[in-house]
Amino acid sequence: MAYEVEAPKYVRLAQTIQRRIEDGTYPPGTRVPSENQLVQAFGMSRPTVVRALELLKRDGWLESRQGYGTIVRGRPATVEEKDRRGRAALARDESQTPGRLVEVGEVPVPARVASALGLPKRAKVLMRRFLVEEEGEAVELVSSYFPAGLVEGTELGSTEAMSGSTREHLEARKKVRFDHVTERVSARMPESDEAELLDLPDAVPVLSVLVIACDAAGQALQVSDVLLPADRQELEDTYRLN
Repeated sequence: MAYEVEAPKYVRLAQTIQRRIEDGTYPPGTRVPSENQLVQAFGMSRPTVVRALELLKRDGWLESRQGYGTIVRGRPATVEEKDRRGRAALARDESQTPGRLVEVGEVPVPARVASALGLPKRAKVLMRRFLVEEEGEAVELVSSYFPAGLVEGTELGSTEAMSGSTREHLEARKKVRFDHVTERVSARMPESDEAELLDLPDAVPVLSVLVIACDAAGQALQVSDVLLPADRQELEDTYRLN
């Protein structure tokens, strides 16, 4: 039996404000209502309102301007690596990708994934973990997480490699629609099982690309943690100074 877990109040409030940005209620360049106004309008505590605004600032929907307040930025531009790792994770056909499916099952949601999915700590999610290989060498470890309520009626829990992408499968089976993606890039030390799968020497970090795929309302449908061995990556960017 699957259980629906309600998102925390601050996440639900952030989603409501985000929808109002999307539908033009709060246009880009304007100030959002003050904390006091939001407390009164939604009947929530000030700490809840503050957390919701901080979440929207972190994800690029809002920004603070000294002496002017909190400003609407609009929908964040999709963040993409030059090699589009996140887009590849969503479009990957496991049955056609060199590598292997190493794990499928229900797991406690990792903290950083819980925040993206709007789930409380210790909630359970379905994880599919795929190891991408090139010429026999592990080059990428992709752990994709799905809310329990989105898994029913799908083949996401199958231990066989899926034909077609998870995005296509969810859009066909659950009648949802992926709208935009946010990517968060960071570096960290790998967990022991991650280091073993990627065949990493001691003390070698990984680059983590956290891919958050949402519908038009901002609800996360899939979160994928793409791990890349830092000793095998070279990132380059070119930009103008004016």
